[in-house]
Amino acid sequence: MPFSFKLISSTIARLYGGSEVELDSVSRSAAAETGTAIPAEANDLYGFLPALSRRQFLQTLAASAAIGGFASAGAQANGLLPSASTPQRNPAVDAQRFSLNINGRQHSVNLEPHVTLLDALREHLGMTGTKKGCDHGQCGACTVLVNGRRINSCLTLAIMHAGDKITTIEGLGQPDQLGPMQAAFVEHDAFQCGYCTPGQICSATALLGEMAAGTASVVTPDLTSLQPIAFTDSEIRERMSGNLCRCGAYPNIVAAIREVHENDGQSAMRKSA
Repeated sequence: MPFSFKLISSTIARLYGGSEVELDSVSRSAAAETGTAIPAEANDLYGFLPALSRRQFLQTLAASAAIGGFASAGAQANGLLPSASTPQRNPAVDAQRFSLNINGRQHSVNLEPHVTLLDALREHLGMTGTKKGCDHGQCGACTVLVNGRRINSCLTLAIMHAGDKITTIEGLGQPDQLGPMQAAFVEHDAFQCGYCTPGQICSATALLGEMAAGTASVVTPDLTSLQPIAFTDSEIRERMSGNLCRCGAYPNIVAAIREVHENDGQSAMRKSA
């Protein structure tokens, strides 16, 4: 039996002056014969109504849909159904109070469990240096450091990092006292619009620590060697591939990272330690 057939049959019967009961009884007997054709006497809409033209059929469906809409609206008005515009609160996801250690300072927040670390930083703590780009973990603009490791803050929940040590771009330096990586980006003109730059700098800072720890990448030629990994341009490009720059400043970004490494690669890591 078609969905909501009783409502449709009632509407059709009224349009053509027939009896709803008579039509419904025929429809039930036809539906009971599962897997068989509808009896000949049930042709032309179960043997009760004349054959409908395409226009009449569409008009009938529209009328039944309107009646269903009025019924739903009436049920909502009487409190029988929740309104679509009324948010339904779930006590299980009420806000919770916890503390975040960001750039060496404790911040007490009262957030719902589904709030991402990115939104907590930007919308609740006013730290807008971390940028929201794709919000899907694909562009790297939201990169921050958690316990010295780089992560996409749009893909992790703030409540998961209570007790962790979080470092954002604000923690790596300030306009009047730039960190080594920030200064190198300025010197090498490693940005244009600057939107992706905070994520690039955080990611590059973590890259130096990964290289110093001997963490290999897919372009590392020898995974069995005990020698330090060669700090090549291909290693830098591969390790920074998760941070996109639509302005195309990649060559200058590589040059800035190389300079910091050659001068004192560990100084940048000490800012986030």
